[in-house]
Amino acid sequence: MPSTTLDASTSKFEEFLREKYYPELLKAVKDEKAVVIDFDVFDRHDPITADMLLEEPAMMLKSFDEAVLNIVEEPIKVRFRNLPESRQHRIRNLRAKHLGKFIQIDATIKSATEVRPQIHSATFECPDCSAKINVLQDGNLLTKPIMCECGRRGDFPLINKNLIDTRWVTGIEPFEITTGEQPGELPIFMKEDLTTPKMQKKTDPGSSLRITGVLKELPRRIKGKQTIKMDIYLETNHIETREIEYEDLDITPEDEMQIRNLANDPDIYEKLKLSIAPGIYGFEEIKEAVALQLFGGVAHYMPDGSRVRGNVHILLCGDPGTGKTVMLKLVSSVVPRGKYVSGSGVSGVGLTASVRKDEVIGTWVLEAGALILANKSVISIDEFDKMSRDDQTAMHEAMSVETVSIAKASIVATLPAQTAVLAGANPQYGRFDTYKTIIEQIQIPETLLSRFDLKFAIIDKPDKITDERLADHIIMSRTDPQKVVPVIDLHLLRKYIAYAKQVVKDLVLTDDAAQVLKRFYIEMRSPAGEGGPIGITLRQYEALLRLAEASAKVRLDTHVRREDAERAMRLMQFSLRQLGFDRETGFIDIDKLEGGITTGKRKRLNSILEIIEKLQQTSREVAEADILAEAQNQGISEKDAQETIEKLRKDGTIFEPRGGFYRKT
Repeated sequence: MPSTTLDASTSKFEEFLREKYYPELLKAVKDEKAVVIDFDVFDRHDPITADMLLEEPAMMLKSFDEAVLNIVEEPIKVRFRNLPESRQHRIRNLRAKHLGKFIQIDATIKSATEVRPQIHSATFECPDCSAKINVLQDGNLLTKPIMCECGRRGDFPLINKNLIDTRWVTGIEPFEITTGEQPGELPIFMKEDLTTPKMQKKTDPGSSLRITGVLKELPRRIKGKQTIKMDIYLETNHIETREIEYEDLDITPEDEMQIRNLANDPDIYEKLKLSIAPGIYGFEEIKEAVALQLFGGVAHYMPDGSRVRGNVHILLCGDPGTGKTVMLKLVSSVVPRGKYVSGSGVSGVGLTASVRKDEVIGTWVLEAGALILANKSVISIDEFDKMSRDDQTAMHEAMSVETVSIAKASIVATLPAQTAVLAGANPQYGRFDTYKTIIEQIQIPETLLSRFDLKFAIIDKPDKITDERLADHIIMSRTDPQKVVPVIDLHLLRKYIAYAKQVVKDLVLTDDAAQVLKRFYIEMRSPAGEGGPIGITLRQYEALLRLAEASAKVRLDTHVRREDAERAMRLMQFSLRQLGFDRETGFIDIDKLEGGITTGKRKRLNSILEIIEKLQQTSREVAEADILAEAQNQGISEKDAQETIEKLRKDGTIFEPRGGFYRKT
């Protein structure tokens, strides 16, 4: 572009900035070092020059920088937001014709490097005439001058360099616009004020952003030689958060009044249940538990530096076709940054984090998984049982201490995963059998199973009255959808949850509530007396405290009261009765809920093992008939004894040297 045209543009820009953005420029000198301009405002002021900015952004932005220097005599960056719709593109649709143009994209940050200094310009000295030669650096390799004005060629020593902070991130297309498609991916380059600690946090993996910038080419090299194929990247001009965080939700005074009215409503818990998946009939206790999960408890920090999580984890297991998937998807859509994934199509790396070598920028980068992308929110994991054991194991740390640590290549990092987990699983053989333990029906490690605060069984039992109500509810949802809308509007519910998290930072457990919970814990520990099944452990006790805190947070109360403790106990008892009741002993057995082996089964295992050891004192190999006979003398049925022998054999505790005879390993 001719210098006269540049000068004219600079003059126009100076006039525009003085008229429309002078106060913002003065503020930027002291603080932000950048001024953000709404493109629509500039377009109305000078549509012809605005079109030139879209077509030749590099030159026009340079003119804007010069105009700023003329006004405030400080290098303030000019950044544009809100480009016209014609310049808003999907990453997957970017082509060669977009190179060098001003564009806008929506992206979720998938991976990011650390902020590192980069040479912006370098000054060299001519050994012959001592002339200073300044060279702008816009590539990956240091560019040196070819020749001095005095005619000297060759090597020129570097005497000074101007450094700026830079960062590379990788953006992918947001989930909501890529359903059923492979998301497009694009390297994104940020520098200067876009790399401040505040901006770094905003652009960390998991962030959902709207980015304005200039699409540029990046040469590919093979063994140092440039190929004819090019990579592309976006040099960022402006960034704004696309997905509203809890703390960024705009809560007006009118919203606050509505929220406080809801919090003071004696029927608020009922209204919350009616606002969670109203199109699904029933599941009263589950919906109440999920409502408490959305509000969550409070994280506690101990004097020794340890941290006790406040998030509530819930597992839904049961028959197919009962609405688990619908509920999981709806819950993840209620809260900001909520994510939904299916266990059959996700890996541990996809859930937690990984490190990979980025071929474009040539460094190792950290990639965030779904648990980190949903930090401070909720992740719904469908078909949890379909995940591989390695992938499930990768979740242990995230669900217990709410961090994901990674040490690969040159990167050692700990990423926040303060994420509530709502998981759904199907029984191995189609239908859930309450006579069997969860472990026998769903392939989940015991250690991971114990991380869930509440576990519910959803069982499809034929019942004429219930089936009739369910059928009527489905018909009503089709013929009169207005009757199944949430009682609390979802936009207001989202603000209600955000407001509760902002207002209620600390919770005090009242003596009354503490005594109720303590009594419940002691009474549930061993209702059958010493040696009987244990009904509850410290894990459930901590879960009770989290649920009670969430209940108090619903009312915006800073104290956990007796009613909160009773609500938590009621939900816990419902879960325990569903999945922890042992019909053999007639008591709730926590081992049936979490360990897979009930107290009765454990006693039988020990008894059969003792019988084999005793019989082996007179014979190396023990006949199965002798074991069954002795077991019957001790009151163990033949069927139970045979099942126990088979389990001991599968576990490798005993082996069968020949048919019908056993020995202890």
